[in-house]
Amino acid sequence: MIEQITHADVLKRGIRVMDSTAITLCMDNNLPILVFDLKNKGAIKRALLGEKVGSFVGG
Repeated sequence: MIEQITHADVLKRGIRVMDSTAITLCMDNNLPILVFDLKNKGAIKRALLGEKVGSFVGG
């Protein structure tokens, strides 16, 4: 798992987190993305509380 990465690095590396157009739109609008497994019980709550639950795309 990658703890933190920039939008540009996601695009350069070809990491298929989500559609490249969506990544570009987030990058252009300075919107961070938190990628985590929704199947893990309590993951949404932990994410909302600011705990590290996945990969942060931004910066």
